[in-house]
Amino acid sequence: MEAATAAPVELLVAGENVEPALLAEVSTAAHPPRVVGVYRRADLPPAEPRPVVLALWRVADPGNVGTLIRTAAAYGAGVAPSDGCADPTGPKALRASAGAIWSVPLLPFRDLQHKRVALVAHGGVPLEDADLRGEVAFLLGAEREGLPADVERDLEVTIPIQTESLNVAAAGAIALHEWRRRA
Repeated sequence: MEAATAAPVELLVAGENVEPALLAEVSTAAHPPRVVGVYRRADLPPAEPRPVVLALWRVADPGNVGTLIRTAAAYGAGVAPSDGCADPTGPKALRASAGAIWSVPLLPFRDLQHKRVALVAHGGVPLEDADLRGEVAFLLGAEREGLPADVERDLEVTIPIQTESLNVAAAGAIALHEWRRRA
């Protein structure tokens, strides 16, 4: 197991063999797992500050939430889910995070002190021209509705693309990559 995706060693305990057919019965995945882990939410990383955060406003798809957590781990970012977001510890989000949930702090959305940079589909400053100095929280809106106007922000940026919009997880990855490129 890679260090970034491994569960804390002190949490690993001896397991029991279970018939594959039983795992298939309780699985929600298309291909049943060979291993099942049980963890406590209290064992997640503490809410330590990070210089860059993906702030998720009511992102409802657990696959997107898990993918964003995995992307945050790749860039050393934190994740701040708002109320109404898919549960980052739900089965589909955990699967999509590929174990990254164990290295990414989950921060309170309402308490962010970072510069709030809203990713909007149209009309913002092009991402490559945006001032991303200092601590940055990229605000990512819900899949269909986007980011409502009443969500506090310091700057609106747009990722210049040739289609109408991007998947929220793709937009978060591009924003983190641009932030890292300038660091």
